[in-house]
Amino acid sequence: METGSFSAAARKLGKVPSAVSMSIANLEIDLDLKLFERKGREPVPTAQATVLHEKTAQLLIEMNQWKQQAYALSTGLESSLNIVIVSELLHTNWVDYIRLVEQKFPSLHINIMSAPQEDALSMLLDQSAQLAWMFEREQLDHREQFVEIKKEALLTVAANDHFLAQLDQVNFKHLLQARQIVVASRDNNIKPELLFSRHYWRTDNHHSACMMILGGLGWGVLPAEMFNQNPKLSKQLKVLNVLDFTPKLEYFIDLVWSRESNLGAAALFLINHLQMQRKQPNT
Repeated sequence: METGSFSAAARKLGKVPSAVSMSIANLEIDLDLKLFERKGREPVPTAQATVLHEKTAQLLIEMNQWKQQAYALSTGLESSLNIVIVSELLHTNWVDYIRLVEQKFPSLHINIMSAPQEDALSMLLDQSAQLAWMFEREQLDHREQFVEIKKEALLTVAANDHFLAQLDQVNFKHLLQARQIVVASRDNNIKPELLFSRHYWRTDNHHSACMMILGGLGWGVLPAEMFNQNPKLSKQLKVLNVLDFTPKLEYFIDLVWSRESNLGAAALFLINHLQMQRKQPNT
């Protein structure tokens, strides 16, 4: 059902198409249900198959979670822990949490990487990273799980000499017509988040985005924490007074992991620490 045909499923599984077709036929016999209509070129799932597929997806997630726990119990500490930080969040206090892991597991080898939001999620799902420090997502992939950490603000800004900075009030039409500098995936086929303008240039990190905005090449959205750590920016950039939405966009930061990954003791320790922290009302 995920690949659209028996032959595509066979390629994904590394089997011959006849083996997949036979497996489905045997499953239909065992269940006494017709799962696919075979009248056309490709098999079409029946209503019963759709219902069972939804149930099966949840069962597989629960099985993978069970396997993760068993794996952690049997193997203990992972040989290394790969964590990806979304580039706009490099200024946040993620180092404090890495320090907790280091104190608990001083021999653990930790790799920290930075990537745009969409690429960070891809790294989780292809298991090249075990944990990701990310913004909340409007739509969740069924394979991901997360715990909220804190809120982070993003500011809509332009250089002082940019024409938008000369306006007392900026409306959506102004933003739509002006070039936007947007932090986005390295894959140009993936549409950037927080994209408002028809005309935009992409970069894969907020440092280069900041330099481009300072250079008057366009307006953009930058983390408020950048201004806290570099007060000079407040004199070089203007926070735009946007009429149609607040110029200060607030998002939750999540620690995200894949339900399909075999997480080790260190990753589970950090997840459990954050979950326990959220249960304490004064933290």
